[in-house]
Amino acid sequence: MRYARGGKAETLRMDRLLTLAIDIGGSGIKAALLDDKGEIVGERVRVPTPPAPLGREELVAAIDHAAAPFAAFDRVSVGFPGFVRDGRIVTAPNLGTPLLAGFDLEGALGRHWGKPVRVANDADVQGLGAIRGEGVEMVLTLGTGAGTALFKDGTLLPHLELAHHPVSRNKTYDEYLGNAARAKKGNKAWNKRVARVIEILRSLVHFDHLYLGGGNAAHLSLSLPADVSIIPNLDGLLGAIGLWRDAAPSFPPPSLSSGGEREERGEDGPDGEAI
Repeated sequence: MRYARGGKAETLRMDRLLTLAIDIGGSGIKAALLDDKGEIVGERVRVPTPPAPLGREELVAAIDHAAAPFAAFDRVSVGFPGFVRDGRIVTAPNLGTPLLAGFDLEGALGRHWGKPVRVANDADVQGLGAIRGEGVEMVLTLGTGAGTALFKDGTLLPHLELAHHPVSRNKTYDEYLGNAARAKKGNKAWNKRVARVIEILRSLVHFDHLYLGGGNAAHLSLSLPADVSIIPNLDGLLGAIGLWRDAAPSFPPPSLSSGGEREERGEDGPDGEAI
């Protein structure tokens, strides 16, 4: 079922706490609703990411466009392709760091929707949807650029922006493994690069398991060792629930009015402006 603002989504909510999951990529922004068990409710949505460089207001508008089909939600999780600290963008290599650096995306979206919002690096969020919670687990995403995330016994460790660290001569992981490199070198040579990076990360991290994700994981043809596996892009949405693991369930959800009835949202956006 594809939701429209003011449509039948209200009847599906009942007493469930709904999380709006947003996964921002270099080419597309994906969105879905997750119930309190982390399962998708209804259909997923994908809209194109506006071309870089992206301004702050343009980024918020693009995210809101992806969220527009969902009539109601109680909180929001956002996976962002760059370094994020305390909800604030530090780098945005594929969207435009000069315009977005220092932008409090978490606060801006919270004010825009009037909902609790948490923003984290997109590889971190995908990892939350993929890991088993055993030992040292690492995620390497292969898309427009390259992203990494690291976990110990299920706990997300501080983010390391390895994407911008040199890996081969003067090339960073982004430049060595990103989509531009794959397009230029071809899939065969690119797969050899991925195999080399797997061994570099093994020596660097000594992971118990490495997960390969991102849109270009579909182009992998190399034989993977037993401690390396490919994960679906869907984990970038499913991991969104993991950003709220430290939050106690709250019923009725925050979107309820003080009188106990759900606030109706019509065709206008949450801030009163037309969508």
